[in-house]
Amino acid sequence: MAVVKDTKQEGGLQRWFRETRGELRKVVWPTREEAIRLTRVVILLSLAMGMVLGLLDLALNSLYGLLAG
Repeated sequence: MAVVKDTKQEGGLQRWFRETRGELRKVVWPTREEAIRLTRVVILLSLAMGMVLGLLDLALNSLYGLLAG
């Protein structure tokens, strides 16, 4: 069974920052072009989903209005 040390023991906060910094150095960051391209994709998909959900809401509101009279 693994023993988990309390972060308050043995400079836990300093160790946490040191380990976090070490993990961030291992990250493969996207290039500027990749980040821009992926941001565009996210924005376009968000707009498309917003339009689809808006139309669905409009259709269901109209249907409810007809049924509720």
